[in-house]
Amino acid sequence: MEYTASLVRLKTDARIAAMRESAKDRRDPVCADETLNYLLYTVKSLRPRRILEIGTAEGLSGAAMLSALPDAVLTTVEIDEALYLRAKKNFEEFGLSSRAHCILGDAADVLNALDGTFDLVFLDGPKAQYLKYLPDIKRLLREGGVLFADDVLLYGWVSGKVPVPQKRHSIVAKLREYLDAVSRDEELITSVLDIGEGVAVSVKVSSK
Repeated sequence: MEYTASLVRLKTDARIAAMRESAKDRRDPVCADETLNYLLYTVKSLRPRRILEIGTAEGLSGAAMLSALPDAVLTTVEIDEALYLRAKKNFEEFGLSSRAHCILGDAADVLNALDGTFDLVFLDGPKAQYLKYLPDIKRLLREGGVLFADDVLLYGWVSGKVPVPQKRHSIVAKLREYLDAVSRDEELITSVLDIGEGVAVSVKVSSK
């Protein structure tokens, strides 16, 4: 039987799954089911205690990670105030508020002000800014930690499978620069996977 994304069965709380479907119907930002499944696979394998998320959206990916790991805490950053408020409400409804630290602001400014280290960074914010965030993400990521970046192939445009619309050349160029940077970085081991809209999973192997 030929594999298709429609065969994916999301392995998360039924309430989260239902809210994700509602968000899709509204065309609100939400990662693909197969992407979330692979993120949860990563979470279960790595068992991070401290997670940093860039791009909270409605908090559903964050809620899924926290639900999978009862001992984990999440710091999550969102620039859109309406989404930030919706996420805070969702974390509260799921009983996760005490483990979800929501920050409203530009990730470029927030990351620069953060300290300590994180075991997992889920990067799902503004795609054109991925490369800009990378130095601070590396600083905040512990050795052996994982950087999980979503949407890096973006509708097949980045890989060249699908022609790039004229208005999207800039963001595609930025994503290609990001993939080149994490692939060449001597402190990271990176795999780019054709899951959802593409994920780049990088493991930090050394601290320089």
